[in-house]
Amino acid sequence: MRRTGIVLAIAALVAVFSPAAAAQAVTGWTTVGSDNARPLDEGQGLATIERPSGTVYRYTGITTVPVNLSSQGWNHVGDPGSARGWYVEPYQRDDRGAKLFRVESPDGTWANYTHTLESWEANNNSFAAVTPDARWMVAGEWGTMDRLLVHPMPGVAHTNPSANLPYSAAIRLDRPVRDIQGCDFVTATRLLCSSDDPEGSLFGTTKPLLQVDLSGALSGSDVTGRVTSLGQLPLKSTCSGNFETEGIDVAADGTLRVVVLSPSWCVAFDSKTWRFRKS
Repeated sequence: MRRTGIVLAIAALVAVFSPAAAAQAVTGWTTVGSDNARPLDEGQGLATIERPSGTVYRYTGITTVPVNLSSQGWNHVGDPGSARGWYVEPYQRDDRGAKLFRVESPDGTWANYTHTLESWEANNNSFAAVTPDARWMVAGEWGTMDRLLVHPMPGVAHTNPSANLPYSAAIRLDRPVRDIQGCDFVTATRLLCSSDDPEGSLFGTTKPLLQVDLSGALSGSDVTGRVTSLGQLPLKSTCSGNFETEGIDVAADGTLRVVVLSPSWCVAFDSKTWRFRKS
């Protein structure tokens, strides 16, 4: 009996840490590997920029905030987004002054666009997701929310950096979500979002990968978003404790990547950017 118990325990551990078990981390996506994620400069988010000159992989983190922006009060950068060679980083500050979106055009030119908060809008600026046609940008607030915010894409549909970047519409979610760290478009009517939900009461698990299916492509009017949980993102580390789910990216080749920071002191050496392919 004792020997059998040991064998069963070993078998259980092998199942937990085997590639087959990892492949079942989220529904519809197969885990194909992971890369080390440096917490200081890769710990907030990531984006793949596709341009005629080649593919650029961009990360954001605490140390990637430009000095000129941090000196003006923009002290947090979120998960960036990209489409058609355009790249955008979302910034926030501690007061309710405005949100900032730092945009790089396909030719490498940078411009800063600010959005004055609506009276009902949270000051958090967790991510920026760009529609495949690069006409619209979706931004997210922290906490428990039933909406995602839609703006005209700065630099494309809104071209004057001196003018306020307006709020255009909302994606009205059919159920609440909590602590969304990043979203990215898979198609014009589907997003994948990484949630840092620490409670698990909304979808039956903490740290879920969420799929949001839109009632129609964004056009400046409200649309409905149907939210489905695809399951818990991988939480693997030498340390035990509270993981932190961060940004997300879906590249043109179909690779899904999600940053997950490890608990405690392990954050410094075994945090991961997980890679997935559609099953």
